[in-house]
Amino acid sequence: MHLFIEHETIYRYEPPARFTTQYIRLTPRQHGNLQVWSWNLIGPRKMTQFNDGFGNVVHVLSVTEAHEEVRLKVTGEVWTQETAGVLPPEFEAFSPLYYANHTRLTAADAAIKDFAETFRTAVASDRLSGLHDVMTALNKRVRYSIGSTNAASSAAEAFAKGEGVCQDHAHIFLSICRTLGVPSRYLSGYLWTEGAETSYEANHAWAEAFIERLGWVSFDVANCVAATEAYVRVAQGRDYLDAAPVRGLWRGDGTEALTVSVRVTQGQRAQQQHQGERQQDELQHDDKRQGPQIQQGEKHTQGAQQRQGESQLGQRYQQDQQQQ
Repeated sequence: MHLFIEHETIYRYEPPARFTTQYIRLTPRQHGNLQVWSWNLIGPRKMTQFNDGFGNVVHVLSVTEAHEEVRLKVTGEVWTQETAGVLPPEFEAFSPLYYANHTRLTAADAAIKDFAETFRTAVASDRLSGLHDVMTALNKRVRYSIGSTNAASSAAEAFAKGEGVCQDHAHIFLSICRTLGVPSRYLSGYLWTEGAETSYEANHAWAEAFIERLGWVSFDVANCVAATEAYVRVAQGRDYLDAAPVRGLWRGDGTEALTVSVRVTQGQRAQQQHQGERQQDELQHDDKRQGPQIQQGEKHTQGAQQRQGESQLGQRYQQDQQQQ
């Protein structure tokens, strides 16, 4: 599937902040079912780049003088392939067992442990089928609800409320998997939804579990599906904190306000929109940029035939990505 991605993040400070440092995980790695044709990350200062221990591409931004805002703009073009939710084999820095341990955000309380125990026999008998049962039950048990949780909410807190967003669904699924001894990890990235032509206020989150003889298999509890060619993996880790699109700190005497806009479009129509709006956006924001804009990231050019067909996804996702 041929996808275009536009993602803008704006931090505004009132009064101006004195210092900001951000760790930015908004650049995907090319792998077996993802070809990155072009990817550009634009920020107000030159950024340093490295790969973290999970293999995520990380850019570090530091602004050391007074500033009213920090604006990050991502534009990308990718080609994805359908793999039935199974990640093609690739080099892994860690053994799957590394992802079997709980974190603060995925720690299981008594309620989650009791819920997990009802699936222990099924998961032990057939891990893949059993985890699909977990995903289906969890989708029904925890209602999708924008604003009911925040980025710091734990799996136990969201499970107790019985509601949350994609981040919470992923954390609870990880908590259940790890309680049952199944290695599992958190994914952040993008999702194209058929018929959705609007922008969202966050990217998407889902989970992967390790299945013997298959490898890493995806589970999107929020939509109750395995990841398809409509998904773009960007970062992975033990939980949200390892794979957050942007994390950092700032110093100042006022407040910080965050605005996020994400749009994922498909095919030739997306290309025409992308070209026109990129020029308009550059003119609109040029006078607001703080210093020279540095364009980072690799560009890949490859020939390929556009794959036809569209994926049917869960209806819930059309409201998803409005909180992270």
